[in-house]
Amino acid sequence: MTDDPFRGTQPRPAYGPQAAFDPAVSEWERHYALAMHLSLAATLLLIPVIPVLVMYLIKRGESRFVDDHGREAVNFQLSLLVYSIVGVILLPACGTGMIVLVAAGVLGIVGMIFAAIAANQRRYFRYPACIRFLRTA
Repeated sequence: MTDDPFRGTQPRPAYGPQAAFDPAVSEWERHYALAMHLSLAATLLLIPVIPVLVMYLIKRGESRFVDDHGREAVNFQLSLLVYSIVGVILLPACGTGMIVLVAAGVLGIVGMIFAAIAANQRRYFRYPACIRFLRTA
């Protein structure tokens, strides 16, 4: 017996280059997932990760789609935070740190845009170069 409240209600996400499309995703799920990804733009320089983590923890039990997108957004923002810390540590090393910081910034902006588009189109999404801190149960 499993304690998965979503068992049989929605398809499992695709973990490959072909993202799964879920036509059963409601409007609130689509908008909530979109907002979680776009929270990166709102918090880029202030307090990243916290807003999306709070949003994820509030609604993760209500929808598999929101749970998946929220987990992915939290993982990605944590990954960007790690990359930024590494970049700051490497700043004295002949500009290497600046390259890491710029690359993390570009990855963050491009990844956020692609994830937001996928959420809006009711597709599951996997960020590139993302460390999986939170995994599926």
